[in-house]
Amino acid sequence: MARMVRQSLVKFDAPLCETIIDTPKPAGREVLVRIERCGLCHSDLHIQDGYADLGGGKKLDTTRGMTLPFTLGHEIAGVVDEVGPDAPKEMIGKKFAVFPWIGCGQCRDCANGDENLCVKQRFLGVSIDGGFATHVLVPDAKYLLEYDPLPVNQAATLMCSGVTAYGALKRLADRPRQRNLLLIGLGGVGMMGLSFAQAMFKQNITVADLSPAARETALKNGAANAYDPSEPEIVRRILKETEGGFDGVVDFAGNEKSMAFAVATVARGGKIVVSGLMGGNFSLPMVQWVYKRMTIEGFMVGTLAEGKELMALARAGKIKPTPMQEEPMADVQKWIEELRAGKVVGRIVLKN
Repeated sequence: MARMVRQSLVKFDAPLCETIIDTPKPAGREVLVRIERCGLCHSDLHIQDGYADLGGGKKLDTTRGMTLPFTLGHEIAGVVDEVGPDAPKEMIGKKFAVFPWIGCGQCRDCANGDENLCVKQRFLGVSIDGGFATHVLVPDAKYLLEYDPLPVNQAATLMCSGVTAYGALKRLADRPRQRNLLLIGLGGVGMMGLSFAQAMFKQNITVADLSPAARETALKNGAANAYDPSEPEIVRRILKETEGGFDGVVDFAGNEKSMAFAVATVARGGKIVVSGLMGGNFSLPMVQWVYKRMTIEGFMVGTLAEGKELMALARAGKIKPTPMQEEPMADVQKWIEELRAGKVVGRIVLKN
């Protein structure tokens, strides 16, 4: 039997290790995908740590229900090697991106198409083994999306950083006030957001990030303005230059400082969408919330339907590629450490 090589989590808060098992055989509508690329996401770091930061010294335990060794990675693209007896045989040998946000398929949220909200979810690389490996077993053929003529790296990253940025921006698309838009945090998801926002909105896009390199990259990739949130008197300056702040804000960082910056720079009647998971605690005086008439919405990942919408836009050439760096799958731990240290601009994509 063929062997499956994995970069596995064998202990929480410890480096990944190579493990080798027999390649699983698909049953029912399952599909075995030979992985060509898998993107590295900041949420992989939280899973490796075994907790998420709740602020105030509190931590959310993310280890419950997980069996080690475990394979991280959820931005997957590859070739179908084998299918179960109930899956379409014509898929064998074809290239697909894999939608990883898979629910139980039986609850109310799944019935409504909101599998990303399922409490009994089977998220690849989060709840069941994912893409830092030579192969991945996908629960159902319906989660495979054709991506030709896109480059394989772009196709893989659309399934997490892509659908997260796209879904977050969609939450602002139907707002009556569309004067301006601010994107906070220019990691892999934020850079995707900048690309998508230019296709989805008519107004100029402003960005904010602590990293000079990230701000420079964003300006080269279409941002109209780039702010350093740590600059003295920056909020006063922004409110003056924007005539009262931003009608729409997406916080792709999701920490205490980024949210404080978002609240300070959102306009009266504006909306903030938070999709980052860096953690911490957020509090807001009720009077300020009501006085500014602001809306704040939390958002993590999109639905399968939104994944298909995004893939169709990309395949039609309506979305510019974002900065990506391709590295060997065997070096994943090195790049986890680089990402943790804030030394990565754009997305790291791992190659088998």
